[in-house]
Amino acid sequence: MAQSSTKNFFPSQTVSDAEKLSHDYGLKVGKAIAQEWFHNDRNTHRYRINNNNFHNLRLYARGEQSIQKYKDELSINGDLSYLNLDWTPVPIIPKFVDIVVNGMTDRMYDIKAFSQDPYGVSKRTEYMESILRDMRAKEFNAFALQNFGLNLNENEEEKLPEDEEELALHMQLTYKQEVEVAEEQALNVLMRGNNYDLIKKRFYYDLTVLGIGAVKTSFNTSEGVTIDYVDPADLVYSYTDSPYFEDVYYVGEVKSIPINELAKQFPHLTESDLEEVSRTKSFNRNSNSTRYTLEKEDNNKVQVLYFNYKTYMNEVYKVKETLAGGDKMIKKDDSFNPPEGMDGNFQRMSRVIEVLYEGVMILGSNKLLKWEMARNMMRPKSDYTKVKMNYNIVAPRMYNGKIESLVSRVTGFADMIQLTHLKLQQVMSRLVPDGVYLDADGLAEIDLGNGTNYNPQEALNMFFQTGSVIGRSMTSEGDMNPGKVPIQEIQSSAGSGKMQSLIQTYNYYLQMIRDTTGLNEARDGSMPDKNALVGVQKLAAANSNTATRHILEAGLYLTSETCESLSLRISDIIEYSPTKDAFIQAIGAHNVATLEEMTQLHLYDFGIFIELLPDEEEKQLLENNIQMALQQQSIDLEDAIDLRNVNNIKYANQLLKIRRKKKQDRDQQLNQQNIQAQAQANAQAQQVAAQAEVQKNQALTQIQSQLEQMKAQLDAQKMEQEHVLRKDILMLEHQMNLQLKGMEVQGVQNREIEKEDRKDERTKIQATQQSELIDQRQTGKPPKNFETPKGTFDLSSFNIG
Repeated sequence: MAQSSTKNFFPSQTVSDAEKLSHDYGLKVGKAIAQEWFHNDRNTHRYRINNNNFHNLRLYARGEQSIQKYKDELSINGDLSYLNLDWTPVPIIPKFVDIVVNGMTDRMYDIKAFSQDPYGVSKRTEYMESILRDMRAKEFNAFALQNFGLNLNENEEEKLPEDEEELALHMQLTYKQEVEVAEEQALNVLMRGNNYDLIKKRFYYDLTVLGIGAVKTSFNTSEGVTIDYVDPADLVYSYTDSPYFEDVYYVGEVKSIPINELAKQFPHLTESDLEEVSRTKSFNRNSNSTRYTLEKEDNNKVQVLYFNYKTYMNEVYKVKETLAGGDKMIKKDDSFNPPEGMDGNFQRMSRVIEVLYEGVMILGSNKLLKWEMARNMMRPKSDYTKVKMNYNIVAPRMYNGKIESLVSRVTGFADMIQLTHLKLQQVMSRLVPDGVYLDADGLAEIDLGNGTNYNPQEALNMFFQTGSVIGRSMTSEGDMNPGKVPIQEIQSSAGSGKMQSLIQTYNYYLQMIRDTTGLNEARDGSMPDKNALVGVQKLAAANSNTATRHILEAGLYLTSETCESLSLRISDIIEYSPTKDAFIQAIGAHNVATLEEMTQLHLYDFGIFIELLPDEEEKQLLENNIQMALQQQSIDLEDAIDLRNVNNIKYANQLLKIRRKKKQDRDQQLNQQNIQAQAQANAQAQQVAAQAEVQKNQALTQIQSQLEQMKAQLDAQKMEQEHVLRKDILMLEHQMNLQLKGMEVQGVQNREIEKEDRKDERTKIQATQQSELIDQRQTGKPPKNFETPKGTFDLSSFNIG
């Protein structure tokens, strides 16, 4: 890329504001830009060099680069008549470009808006302080709720953080003001409405191929806010060393506009003006002969330069003291400068602010179609004196005005690959197949013996079909036959070595492209090593992503700047655009609660941040941490679900640490509770055992007492019963003694009686027996037995009674 000319053709910026608003001043600015970018110096001006460089890089990125250099390399004095080659370029670079661009556009992100105006900051601070108060008075609030039924918490007790670290994470992940949600939804609606995803793919392609990307935001009352892709080849800008172009004071783009569209955009143009404009097409052809060939030229189009010019203006106010003692301010132009001794009690107050002018100029002519101070300039609410350009540009690898891209690094190696490919075709075209040598004299010495002629055709047929050869070691004269092998194979291996060398050269330059760009085999998956572990492959792919991270960060910078511009443009929509109601309803369709906030959105100042969502590698690392924590039972399943919903890996890991700590505290508290419960249970068990022992002893004592009492009662009863029994026994004994005594007396009496009776009976028996003896003696009877036979005792024999 050509550097800026050292000459300065721009008008002075120290002139008055009225002069800056003049048409002549705008024409000088437009001519100065044209002089810097389109001044013909041997037909190699800055714009053409830029255009040619970007055009060639895009051709390389498409695999359509010019083949003339390759023909010049292989031709001899321009003669290519002996070469029959396929000159089509080998599409090596497109593969690497697609890998980078597709990988970048697939990365998802979230747009985060933070209210940074005093009201939003105070609201966030007040919320944070309320949580801190609840955290510090947690025990007191719990005591008040338990004893008095008073809920003194300002926030939900279940959602209170445990410490300040968790509070900081809560403010990042959970807390969101309604106006911030409304701002994020507004940005998403605007970006979807302008097909920003398609624009993003185009500027990522430019960042990869050209090394520069640009996006333009604008506002008009009919369409509202628009986002447009800007071709870097059409850009013009002031010289800068910054890759973010924040110090440029003019920027613009060249557009090819049909004359009918030009008449529609600028209705003040007359027919004579349009005819004059149409005559500038010769300038267009001369300025862009490389990019726009004669076949592509459209006589109905002209080259128009749209540009922004940043300068400053003086805001002057007349401050007058009123009769009531107050001050009244009246806006004046910068020429207002009252004398010091002038009456009236007023003074001059001024400040310098940046302003933006918009201009439109027909290239190749002095026709300035538009020059005016930009309406609805984008001014950050934090610094009203600053103004933002409509163009957001970034070139991450720019140094000293020269832009480097991924494709520009490898064009030389791509040329060498193409030359190697052509040389391979040359070598292959000159390769000949293997042949055979046939000795006709050797065949003449052979006699098959069956009348068959062994001619050369027959020998070749036998050789090609069977591989056998018939020969004679001796001639017919008996000499040694030098042609004993009549057919010999001829091998032509001269070209194979050249082909192997060229293939190695081809692979060398392909590896050089990989080394230069950092896109290794693991990134494109072309040659994965079968012996490499999966982790090693992922590490290599991650290193390759690191090599192209500057492109990703440049694209995110463009997105961030575009969102910031949209945020400032939203204020214009709310305040001025007729599409205000439709826009608010489009936001409210997503969240009705934000409708009220949307009406006041222009009063806030937002900081816009782009939060890049984690890629698969980062997600896998987080998932590994989650799985390890789950295996160690450091977190619960609910914690794992919450962690997977956090899109920021840094915050997710912080949340993981906090959840692990809380889980450990809960487990420790639970263990302590278990220990206390166990100790309490043991104490209760011991107390129960002691009480049981006491109760047992009491029972035993009571039983013993009862036993003793019963024993005493039994003894008493026994003694009483013994006494009664003894008494009864004594009485019975006395009675029995009396009876015995009586019986004894009676027995004695009875014995005496019985003795007397027996004595009387014996006396009677003796008297009877004596009587019978007397009778026997008297009568002479036989002897008589006076013993009574056994069993025949009968008192009748005794004649009793």
